[in-house]
Amino acid sequence: MPQLKELLVEQLQDLLHAEGQLTGALPKMAQAAHHPKLKEAFEKHLVQTEGHVERLRQVFEMLGEAAEPKPCKAMMGLIEEGKETIGEGGDKEPIAADLALIAAAQRVEHYEIACYGTVRVLARQLGEIDAARLLSQTLGEEESTDFLLTMISEPLMQQASLDDMGASTDLGATAEIGTSSPQSPSRKKKAVKTARGAA
Repeated sequence: MPQLKELLVEQLQDLLHAEGQLTGALPKMAQAAHHPKLKEAFEKHLVQTEGHVERLRQVFEMLGEAAEPKPCKAMMGLIEEGKETIGEGGDKEPIAADLALIAAAQRVEHYEIACYGTVRVLARQLGEIDAARLLSQTLGEEESTDFLLTMISEPLMQQASLDDMGASTDLGATAEIGTSSPQSPSRKKKAVKTARGAA
């Protein structure tokens, strides 16, 4: 087997195992999520991931190779970190727990984006255009999921910041003090100047 094709097959075997692990992890992440949109995102990506496995099998068929997964130690480590994140979430506030889940999920997405980018290039180099097209489709879905997770995290981070401020500062009291103040510093200065002129 040519060395580039051998490398492609090895990478695909690694991805097949990685995606298989992810189909087992995503339901647990969805169950652990508090925010409805985050839960929905994990459930949607589970369906996508099942499709990714099917696409990989199609690519193996196009290459005339058996779809045999090879243990992906990188994904195994990421999944293990995800389990720890879920376990530690019980000791966190819901928003913080969800942000930790998003961080764990995006580490997975970034790994997959790198992997699919590599196999797509290899497939193109070997002239396997149909295989490259399928891999490109999966790559696009991984990138979209990563973007969606970022969009979900932004308002959560803003809310967490407001909660932290509220824990140390009574914003309502501060606003009342500002509005009940008879004169602002600038108005006080003008009053002093007026009094001096009158004198």
